[in-house]
Amino acid sequence: MRILILNYEYPPLGGGASPASHEVTKRYARDGHDVLVVTMHLKGLPEEETMDGVNIVRLKSWRSKAHMCHPWEQARFLQVARSFLKSHLKEKKYDLVHCHFVIPTGILARWIKNKYQIPYVLTSHGSDIPGYNPDRFKALHYLTPPTIRSIIAGADFIFPSSKYLGSMIEKVTGPLGEKLVVMPNGIEKDVYIPGTKEKIILSTGRLLHRKGFQYLIEAVHDIDSGYQLYICGDGPMMDELKHMAEGSLTPVVFHGWISNKSDAYKELLSKASIFSLVSIENSSVSLVEAMSAGCAMITSKTSGCAETVADAGKLVEHGAVDGVKKALLEYFEDPELVRRNGQKARKRIEEVLDWEKVYKGYQVIWQIREKSHSNSK
Repeated sequence: MRILILNYEYPPLGGGASPASHEVTKRYARDGHDVLVVTMHLKGLPEEETMDGVNIVRLKSWRSKAHMCHPWEQARFLQVARSFLKSHLKEKKYDLVHCHFVIPTGILARWIKNKYQIPYVLTSHGSDIPGYNPDRFKALHYLTPPTIRSIIAGADFIFPSSKYLGSMIEKVTGPLGEKLVVMPNGIEKDVYIPGTKEKIILSTGRLLHRKGFQYLIEAVHDIDSGYQLYICGDGPMMDELKHMAEGSLTPVVFHGWISNKSDAYKELLSKASIFSLVSIENSSVSLVEAMSAGCAMITSKTSGCAETVADAGKLVEHGAVDGVKKALLEYFEDPELVRRNGQKARKRIEEVLDWEKVYKGYQVIWQIREKSHSNSK
């Protein structure tokens, strides 16, 4: 099959959605599909390259930062990508477009289907859906629902990475039935592995209010447990969180931003006994990394995080400091529970969230799609 991948964020650009899209795409190439990724350029990156068998074209579109893309940069990408594809699609034929993010790249997928009759599927990662990321896109998403409904109506399938995100999509579109198929984010199970565990509580990610770092710091402030709390990440709450940590009986160590590909990060995860991220988000890469490393988990029960962790940890209400504190105290008082939940987390990665397991779901979908298209002819 010839597959065109549209994604304005592709490694090394973007957050957790970026490497997740590459994990699926490189498996397309491995299985013999002819794959091209059209994405954004950033200074210092090659305009064309092949990565893990995947051909990548990066289009100059004013992008200034690797981990953040502004709406006007997205608009420019749509413009230059459309111009590139007008020329490219005269010479190259595709069987399918796999588009990541309903907004903005779904606009391109819809245009391609209307002009060139190439069907498309969508993967939604969260920030493209109203209500998911009010930190940045609340005002913009007052305008996007009609466009989102039109784009999803034209797709063969839409793949949210959690039931939580799927429910947010259906608030915009109405019931989607079999068109909506949850495809969780996975992980390479041999990258983050358990080591000799120490009395470390770890929390990682962008330091934003909705991530819940403040609740964790407040929860440990008056507890002298013999544990240390390590926080890896950077962001607008750094100064506020450092101020909150002053005088804490549980020492709080701020590491700043550490690449999740670095040996230092992998070693820290392997040593951590407990991982806490009481966040409101769709499907956290940080959670699956910690689960793979065999950490006992604490996360939010009100978002996609609960789906990721399942029974491998303790689920608390987002914003409930007392809930985080209670979960931590139960772990502190029962080292065997910490060990068991760490083992459950690792087992869930191996049996459910390993990328090879997740990718099998896409293979089944393509079989269903091909059968459906054959029957309609």
